[in-house]
Amino acid sequence: MLFAAVAFIQDKKFFGTAPKDELEMLQIHEERFTGMHLLGYVLGVVAIAMIAGSVVIAVWDGMKREYGFLQFFIRFLIMLEGYKIWDILFLDNYLLTKSNFFQHYYPEIEGCESLKKSGCHLYNFKEQILKLLVIFPVVSLAIAGLCVLIGKWI
Repeated sequence: MLFAAVAFIQDKKFFGTAPKDELEMLQIHEERFTGMHLLGYVLGVVAIAMIAGSVVIAVWDGMKREYGFLQFFIRFLIMLEGYKIWDILFLDNYLLTKSNFFQHYYPEIEGCESLKKSGCHLYNFKEQILKLLVIFPVVSLAIAGLCVLIGKWI
């Protein structure tokens, strides 16, 4: 989804979590080839479908194995926490701060103060911790409860 948004769609509304100084410098560029934006949206939809599919498979497999509440909770907590750790370590820490991926598509942001920070993008540290410690456990509890309810109906 990140690649689709940054490289092909190129719409500022998809960069809402970017640092403010980078957002102010961003300029939307013309399509490099016909259908570039459409390709980006198609890739984004495919990525979302794959994420949704993994959730459907996780629920279906859990139902088939007759998982209880705790097993569903642990499964979804691992999925969500794993996603967030990947997001922090690879996407934020490496791809956005060390690889010049974003600057390749938006060279005008070179020199922004937020790019000079070493390590993880600290501008969204509070949101990342909130997701890891509060939101994802609550969502996992809710999904686990829903799965157990659905399992009783089936």
